[in-house]
Amino acid sequence: MTMTMSAVPNPANLPDASAVPVPSHFANADSVDAERYAQLCRRAELEPEAFWRDVGNRLEWHTPFTRVKDCSFDLADFRIRWFADGALNVAYNCLDRHVLSRGDKTALIWVADDPQQAVRHISYRELHAQVCKFANALTEIGIGLGDRVMIYLPMIPEAAVAMLACARLGAIHSVVFGGFSAASLAGRIADCQAKLVITADGGYRAGKLVALYPQLVQALAEPETQSIEHVIVVRHASAHAIVSPESECAWQLHDYAELCQRHSAQHQACPFPAETPLFILYTSGSTGKPKGVLHTSGGYLAYASYTHELVFDFRPDDIYWCTADIGWITGHSYVVYGPLANGATSVMFEGVPTYPDAGRVWQIIDALKVSIFYTAPTAIRALMREGDAAVLRSSRKSLRLLGTVGEPINPAAWQWYFQVCGDAHCPIVDTWWQTETGGILMSPLPAVDAAKPGSAMHGLPGIRPVLLDREQQVLAGPGSGNLLIADSWPGQMRTVYGDHARFLQTYFTEFPGYYQTGDGAKRDSDGDLWITGRVDDVINVSGHRIGTAEVESALVAHPAVAEAAVVGIEHALKGQAIAAFVTLRSNPSVGNHESLKGELLLLVRKLIGALAVPDRLIFAPALPKTRSGKIMRRILRKIAEQGDASASAPGSAAEIAERRDALLASLGDISTLADPSVVAQLID
Repeated sequence: MTMTMSAVPNPANLPDASAVPVPSHFANADSVDAERYAQLCRRAELEPEAFWRDVGNRLEWHTPFTRVKDCSFDLADFRIRWFADGALNVAYNCLDRHVLSRGDKTALIWVADDPQQAVRHISYRELHAQVCKFANALTEIGIGLGDRVMIYLPMIPEAAVAMLACARLGAIHSVVFGGFSAASLAGRIADCQAKLVITADGGYRAGKLVALYPQLVQALAEPETQSIEHVIVVRHASAHAIVSPESECAWQLHDYAELCQRHSAQHQACPFPAETPLFILYTSGSTGKPKGVLHTSGGYLAYASYTHELVFDFRPDDIYWCTADIGWITGHSYVVYGPLANGATSVMFEGVPTYPDAGRVWQIIDALKVSIFYTAPTAIRALMREGDAAVLRSSRKSLRLLGTVGEPINPAAWQWYFQVCGDAHCPIVDTWWQTETGGILMSPLPAVDAAKPGSAMHGLPGIRPVLLDREQQVLAGPGSGNLLIADSWPGQMRTVYGDHARFLQTYFTEFPGYYQTGDGAKRDSDGDLWITGRVDDVINVSGHRIGTAEVESALVAHPAVAEAAVVGIEHALKGQAIAAFVTLRSNPSVGNHESLKGELLLLVRKLIGALAVPDRLIFAPALPKTRSGKIMRRILRKIAEQGDASASAPGSAAEIAERRDALLASLGDISTLADPSVVAQLID
């Protein structure tokens, strides 16, 4: 799992990758400018204890901490503890402390999937009352410190209420994305032995009803989910009767509204030690059992709060919109915990950016006067695919900052986002981080950096990224290698729930003394970092290692291409060959595009080199993605490999159909995808 120097050029040589200066109007007296940034970096390097103490003191502590950091990546004496002798309550820091000073300020703005449905504005005082009522309700049914609670909800305010009520009680929540199948839900329940599931009758996505309660009932019929004692259902879609299964079950059914109605809006938040577990969030890797990433209270909240203010140049009057679902870490850190800890107004959106049309996002921005917009590169490319007209019908004058999160953004999409969506006056923060990191680790700062399209630039103050080559030697100058973090930070995960050995093996064993991110990166001659993708997504072509992100960026540099996904497939002579799936902006039906195919292959050859030219280039109607925007390359890899073998094999129509069905079945559970039907289209 190592990367080496390769023959491909620095990504800064790709088109549109020259640095874009900070817009002259952007910074104000509260912004972290170049001078303040240099001071922060010096303090973090020379006085790390004092630097992180300041980060911890962003929060209100019932028992102030005296020990800032107690960490070691040495496997013989491994530990990660931050602010460990302090005690606080996460929900208190997100709600109670704001009620007196800004109780009438809007905490959450909820926007429904249906554009005709009224927008809801929920003040800090109202949100506090709802959380207190639900915390009292949870106490009534026996939920308390250390109990595991699954939250299986659509993007509705009750999801944030449920998270904060659990945090108030010291219960450990585990949010499961509403698109997950019954089998996926059952596996997560079994892994953490949850006592309660909070769900809804259903939710809406792009105008379609997504049934949740029926999926849950199916999951709870499995023998491994018998730890569940209670189910609470929010009536949101009103499309399914909420009744207990006909067969006898071990759990009690509760109506959310009825349960809350009989409880007081007063609740005393009890303090808990800083290392009290806050939540478990399951990552879905390409193989193996999902990992239950565990984050604790004090360090996580301090880091989410710190990075939300620093990276987004947060100001008290901002209307801030992160489009992530709370089923993912981005929704945890930058929809709920980080913004609310900072007293922000945070937008929650139930729908998708392109429903009912590509103008929806910009209409919402204008209507709510959104000033900070944070979304995924896949969403940006999907909007770019629809053309400029939908964007230009809106004003977007309220916007002052744009952000991206998820996969590395290709320079062409960055430039479209900057020039068209932001009218070339909004800085873009291209953030890099992971479920495991709890918050952003690398990003340009909007009032500091002349941003390079596609580059995450540098570690934030206090973060120490390093590159190691295949011999595990630190690369000091320009070069390519494994991206590692040399020291701990407060938001770092503490373990894999129930499997600490897996935690140590996955993140700390191959490169002793470092946190292994699993990503590769390049450092350019200016010292700026470019994420090249997962190390296991690096393709070894005839001994030359080529990052998938580089090839994808080259393909998307063509004006006809909306998105590209590149995977490695087995090759008898080269070891691996490159297969590229390409979607076009005009979204034509898949057919003969030989002329365009030749242009794309030539473009890759020109921008990267002959070694990076794909052996197979498939024009695809769409790409398989999770709702968070992650392209599921393992599916593409299997389709490319097995599809080739199937297509070349002779046989009758019935035999071909049988092989097609076998390939579809071999992909396993694809219900976690935003649109599972895409897979069948790709196979066909």
